[in-house]
Amino acid sequence: MRRHHDMGGLEAGPIERTEHATAAWEKRVTAILRLLTSREIALMTVDELRRGIEDLGPGNYDSLGYFERWTASIANRMIEKGVFTVDELGRRMAEVEADMKREAAE
Repeated sequence: MRRHHDMGGLEAGPIERTEHATAAWEKRVTAILRLLTSREIALMTVDELRRGIEDLGPGNYDSLGYFERWTASIANRMIEKGVFTVDELGRRMAEVEADMKREAAE
C-alpha cells in the first residue's frame, strides 16, 4: 500500500528548485542530527529519522517544511527512546518562546 509521502509516479507538478540561505535554526537541526547519529552518541540512525518523517500523518507531512519534518522526527524518536518526555519538551519550548519574546522586546 502506498503511503502518503510516497509520490513516486504520481502527478505532482513542478519541483521548486530555487536555493535559499540556510537559516540558523536549520543549521542547528542539522548539527543536532549529526550529534545524535554520531558513533559517540548513537541515539538514533538516519533510517530512524526517515521512518519518523514517513510516520508523520498526511496533514503534518504536507504542512511542515523539510527541516520542520526533521525536527518533528527527531523529537518523536527522543520521546520514544525516553530521552525526554512530551511534558519536558513542552516546558522547554515554552521557556525558549518566552526568551525569544523577551529578546524581541529589548
